[in-house]
Amino acid sequence: MPELPEVEVTRRRLMPELVGRSFTGVVLRVAKLRLPVPAELAEILPGLAVRSIERRGKYLLFDCGCGWLLVHLGMTGFLRLLRSSTPPGKHDHLDFIFDNGQLLRFHDPRKFGIVTWFTGSPHDHPLLADIGPEPLTDSFSGEYLFTATRKRNCALKQLIMNSSVVAGVGNIYANEALFRAGIRPDRAAGTLTHQECMVLAGVIRAVLEESIGEGSTCRVAEDTVAYYPQNFSVYGRGSGECSGCGNRLEEIRLGNRSTVFCLTCQK
Repeated sequence: MPELPEVEVTRRRLMPELVGRSFTGVVLRVAKLRLPVPAELAEILPGLAVRSIERRGKYLLFDCGCGWLLVHLGMTGFLRLLRSSTPPGKHDHLDFIFDNGQLLRFHDPRKFGIVTWFTGSPHDHPLLADIGPEPLTDSFSGEYLFTATRKRNCALKQLIMNSSVVAGVGNIYANEALFRAGIRPDRAAGTLTHQECMVLAGVIRAVLEESIGEGSTCRVAEDTVAYYPQNFSVYGRGSGECSGCGNRLEEIRLGNRSTVFCLTCQK
């Protein structure tokens, strides 16, 4: 599933290609993904130019002047920038065609993504209004995390994956950050000390920034984004060897998500 780094890499790759370009057409091949896709996009977008591309959590926001095109990649979605003559495949659900002969194609096998249009402030949109602070900004800090964890008995990993607490930290990077911070994912959030919160907040930022750096320098064929090769310390390595102590990694389920950690290195 694309998480904050993959979405941010997508944004950075699309910015130089699409900002200043005008829509000339829209092709909708489905009426609904996770939410209905507005049929009126085919009438609204042609003639509008992309002024900027922003990100809020895992959402991409295309500023079109009079409104915003909102895209969420869901569990399996990604975007491809192609020539307008490229025929669609089975799970290619939408095409946004531009004045330079390119198209931005939305591919999503499981149809859990979102594509919609809205006017007004992004801060007020129902999908965005309750998202917590961005972890790459000063609004997310150890002090903030310490306050957010007080009197919270839920597992720490579930707390930092809660988008109302912090934006965009999904299963992959929650596993990785907690391993690097030396904190068990199933530990009650309220038991963290002030110092542990300071460390964890810094590690979350570092892990995300490192992944963005990897993705920003990696080109995978013509896929515009979503996935790029990465080496993880714990994610997807259940029963493997811990890179810290050499012991076997444990794998459990938390919130119906695979969770991998080291019983020795994480307390």
